[in-house]
Amino acid sequence: MTDWTITRATTELLDRETARRDGGRITDEWPELDLRTAYEIQDALLREKTAAGEKLVGVKLGLTSRAKQERMGISSPLTAWLTDAMSLSVGEPVKLDELIHPRVEPEIAFVMRERLAGPGATAATALASVGSVHAAFEVIDSRFSGFSFALPDVVADNASAARFVVAPGSLRPEALDLALEACLLEVDGEIVATATGAAVQGHPAEALALAANALSERGLAIEAGWIVLTGGLTDAVFVERGRTITARFGNLGTLSVTGA
Repeated sequence: MTDWTITRATTELLDRETARRDGGRITDEWPELDLRTAYEIQDALLREKTAAGEKLVGVKLGLTSRAKQERMGISSPLTAWLTDAMSLSVGEPVKLDELIHPRVEPEIAFVMRERLAGPGATAATALASVGSVHAAFEVIDSRFSGFSFALPDVVADNASAARFVVAPGSLRPEALDLALEACLLEVDGEIVATATGAAVQGHPAEALALAANALSERGLAIEAGWIVLTGGLTDAVFVERGRTITARFGNLGTLSVTGA
């Protein structure tokens, strides 16, 4: 038997985030923790944050590459919550004294025009619900030491969500081929990775549809006006003080973040 509960796990993860400290895997002490319960912890974290005044503004997808899914033993992306407290303005630095060990990854972001609900969502119906497409960065910051976790750990930890920035410039989804949308990632002017939108589940709209269908199993949907971060196009790179990370997209423009 374990003395871990949803309440204890929620409190522990909130404490780690607030105190800027990492720790061991919950699953090491609670090996029975399953995905259903992990999502209950994730939702409990959101309730605590909204009770404290934060506003739910969207959803993020994690483990959107098929290679990562195979390694973790799943067949669709993870979902997690975005609140307004996580949002950075363009040009606003990533403040290292607020985080533990942040990493940043370039993403394609959607702003939803219509509510998207599963089950049965497809890439076509998902894309038809999108109002605009943007360049974005997500800053991830695991509350587990060394970013080392089992699948239920990272789900409970809201998929390592910490900060995000969405470029104001946008295109309508029909104005570009999202699978072919190229991204070049630079660190202090040096190219470190390249990718296209196909890195995200073959097409970002496929990931969006899978997220809507997964949320429907919990009685939830992707709401109109929400921001959706569709998943990292490249591996994440560490944020360091004074380091500038830039994503140059083929059609969506250029976006940079700097550690401070």
